Amino acid sequence: MILLPSIVILLLFLLTTGETVTETSVAVASKISADDGDSNGFSFIFTDSQLDGVREIQPNGQVTHTNDTQMAGVGHTFYARPFRFKASPQGDAFSFSTSFVFGIIPENPLYTFHGMTFAIAPSKAVIDASSSQHLGLFNRTNDGNSSNHVVAFELDTFKNLELGDMDSNHVGLDINSVVSVFATTAGYYRDDTGDFVNLTLASSKEIRAWIEYDGEKKQLNVTVAPLHLKKPKKPLATLQKDLSPFLLENMFVGFTSATGVLVQTFYVPAWSFRINGKAEEIDVSKVPRLPVKSKSNKKLIGLVVGLSIAGILTISSVSALGIFLYIKRKRKFAEVLEGWEVQYGPHRFSYKDLYKATKGFKESELLGKGGFGQVYKGTLPELGAQIAVKKVWHESGQGMKEFVAEIATIGRLRHPNLVRLLGYCRRKGELFLVYDYMPNLSLDSLLFNSNSATILTWKQRVKIIIDVAEALAYLHEEWVEVIIHRDVKASNVLLDAELNAKLGDFGLARFSDNGNEVKTTHLAGTLGYIAPELARKGKATTATDIFAFGAFCLEVVCGRRPVECKGPQEAVILVDWVLDCWFNGVLLKAVDPKLEQEMDVDEMGLVLKIGLLCSHSVPAVRPSMSQVIKFLKKKEPLPDDFETVLDIREDYSGRLGDASMSAYFSKIQYDTASAPVTESFLSSGR
Repeated sequence: MILLPSIVILLLFLLTTGETVTETSVAVASKISADDGDSNGFSFIFTDSQLDGVREIQPNGQVTHTNDTQMAGVGHTFYARPFRFKASPQGDAFSFSTSFVFGIIPENPLYTFHGMTFAIAPSKAVIDASSSQHLGLFNRTNDGNSSNHVVAFELDTFKNLELGDMDSNHVGLDINSVVSVFATTAGYYRDDTGDFVNLTLASSKEIRAWIEYDGEKKQLNVTVAPLHLKKPKKPLATLQKDLSPFLLENMFVGFTSATGVLVQTFYVPAWSFRINGKAEEIDVSKVPRLPVKSKSNKKLIGLVVGLSIAGILTISSVSALGIFLYIKRKRKFAEVLEGWEVQYGPHRFSYKDLYKATKGFKESELLGKGGFGQVYKGTLPELGAQIAVKKVWHESGQGMKEFVAEIATIGRLRHPNLVRLLGYCRRKGELFLVYDYMPNLSLDSLLFNSNSATILTWKQRVKIIIDVAEALAYLHEEWVEVIIHRDVKASNVLLDAELNAKLGDFGLARFSDNGNEVKTTHLAGTLGYIAPELARKGKATTATDIFAFGAFCLEVVCGRRPVECKGPQEAVILVDWVLDCWFNGVLLKAVDPKLEQEMDVDEMGLVLKIGLLCSHSVPAVRPSMSQVIKFLKKKEPLPDDFETVLDIREDYSGRLGDASMSAYFSKIQYDTASAPVTESFLSSGR
């Protein structure tokens, strides 16, 4: 009864403290070279060198925290004053040289994660930098912007599939983005034999690095080597690259680092830098060694054991309460994390962050619900950016690894008319999908909500249709792989603050095992949008997406749902109803009565005809999405035989067969081929 609380207190203390590095608000660095002030360069050996939070190195050698609030998972250490890198805004960049010693200590040697950079930036704060794959340099919204004016040399210890990293141990040049313009495996060339020797960056050992830029030759040299070796004669990499377009007149120099799902500690115990000259050589005999985990832990264990024995009778009840609260909190924010997910770390959000963002998934933050689950509005604490979090149920199984891999693929899609899938989080029985937040919610909430104060004008509707067409053309024809959406409909088209349309929900609701959403089937899609051949064969192609787009066009123009019930056993299919209007010569009767004051006979007739053509019962008749865009933008007219083609819409499967019917319609003057695809989890409709 007495021994148990003693052990409990010891474990609790170790869990909450772990290995610690003593932090001070001010640390002193030894200046190891004399120069003309700090206008051209400096050289320091640091006594406090951990890249944790935001720090500045003063010219007198002091290392100070610039504020009391450290950014979670991000570390910045910059020299306090800027250096002049160019004589004029349009001039060439000066030569520069830097030498430093660094060390990367992973929490678990079996798994390494995101690395660190030596960075040249307009600001020593690197505003709104994110953790994980952004290396403390950029965030999800500004990565790749030419206005960043950031040149960084990454020492990366993680193979990021999204960024196309070559391996999990490389040196790269990053310009305005974490996608490297050049990268090579970390290592060095022996002076005696010229052989290449691999060098593990996250080895928990000190490593030296040299980065030199020749402003006249426009040439970069990068070299790394173990601490005990002198600088190799042959650089690791030599690159012809003019940095002048990317550098401003005055820039700051320093280091950035970031952590994510896994934790690493970064150190820079020595650093020298110079403009228009060679950086001072570092005396390696004076460089402090990296902290050793085992020794510090032994001291902590001895101290904790002594304290726990002395106070066991008085604090046993407190410790038990502490354990209870600790376990309760851990369970509250517990997640499912398997080893194979490490490579998808950039797309993984912590449940704790999503919980805070949505105010604990509070009812007041609920945007909508259905058979698929619930969608909540949230604000990321990291950036203050608004997000939408979809909470769905799932069963862990063989398909989860492939599913998460496809989340990473979809997360790479970049198109202004696609809702960005930012990432995911997994807990037992729950899956959270994180998207950009759209202030005006879904299109159907404006089309069919009688209480909505917003009535979409004709111009707005046409713009929305074109936006969705461009998104589908990107998925079908412009991305490296063909992606089939399988659930194109008004409720999956979201509107931003300016009513720009963005296509979302890539069939992810297939994980909604317990839902009963009305008019929805988990295999084929949503009633009213299902192509005839999809209902017969169950095989999705780009042509089935185009059929759904045709039904969507009619839905937007007519202001009517794709299926409307007229009685307990009677339903009106919108596509068939508009076709009847066409046969009866009253096509414009189908236009939404709310648009009577904006009647544009030619344009409304054109869009309705495009909708009917796309929703034709014969797949071979349907145009490609790129062709649809040409029709909508009036760059090309509809085919001459449009009326003849539209008149033949009977079920042809029993009369001619697919092959014969395709040959019959081969005279149509546009490409109607349906691109083959590989079956995909994310292509699965509801």
